[in-house]
Amino acid sequence: MTQEEIRLSESGARRKHWKRWGPYLSERAWGTVREDYSPYGNAWEYLSHDHARSHAYRWNEDGLAGISDRKQMICFALALWNERDPILKERTFGLTGNEGNHGEDVKEYYFYLDSTPTHSYMKYLYKYPQAEFPYDQLVAENRQRGKNQPEFELLDTGVFNDNRYFDVFVEYAKADTEDILVRITVATRGPEAANLRLLPTVWFRNTWSWGGHERRPELHRARPSPNPVIELNHHRPGNRWLHCEGSPELLFTENETTSRRLFGVEDRNAYVKAGINDYVLNGSREAVNPEHRGTKEAAPHQPTRSGRETASRQRCVELV
Repeated sequence: MTQEEIRLSESGARRKHWKRWGPYLSERAWGTVREDYSPYGNAWEYLSHDHARSHAYRWNEDGLAGISDRKQMICFALALWNERDPILKERTFGLTGNEGNHGEDVKEYYFYLDSTPTHSYMKYLYKYPQAEFPYDQLVAENRQRGKNQPEFELLDTGVFNDNRYFDVFVEYAKADTEDILVRITVATRGPEAANLRLLPTVWFRNTWSWGGHERRPELHRARPSPNPVIELNHHRPGNRWLHCEGSPELLFTENETTSRRLFGVEDRNAYVKAGINDYVLNGSREAVNPEHRGTKEAAPHQPTRSGRETASRQRCVELV
């Protein structure tokens, strides 16, 4: 038997839970009917892409190249910033049914390159433009096109001209059911050097803000740099540890709705879901918790500025 056949046998017999962690995290969960609390049942307009970075999801989460446990209590994904976009790239962008001339549609390029049946190995590729992502252009052009016209795609905007983009490869390898190595490799395409910031991010799905008696989990820094460790304490899946290579700056906030931005009322917590975005892009130090604890954490890595066809490889994180 191959090693994967052995893992499948152990999984089928419930001796080892090889499928407990897998690619169960969607790239795009904003605007689903499960998150629709609008008076008219218009889910896509109620929770838009623009609101997604600020609104805590109740039923399911999303993220780039992400994984989670099968109940999606603990989530891990990659956020990116090309130092040109107005927001972090935390999820794929697309059009709602009313915006697209052929209905709802994702306007991104990402590929599932490999996966074993038990998800003991997985590989993912995301192509991220070096230029500012054309959010408004995609919406405006597709909205004015009729149903008999072709869709206006991301490639049509010209942001990939001269191969000016990053290939971001994310690999997961399981040493055991609860020991997962994550490797992120960035290849800089195009004729010139370019910067990219990597933000491996871990968080808890918000199950505590909706009434009832659900206990609030917490993650905190258990060991400082170099090679810091984040401890995750959750009463359901139990405790886990995230090991980071190098000396990244650890950013902690809460997976809580940014009520001030969305609804014009005071935030319930000083540190909210969009806090990491605000810190990285705007330098808002008050947006992240100086006590290094919360329910969402990112460990920014800044690869060396590299030129054409070069790669920066990092053994960024390990979940145990």
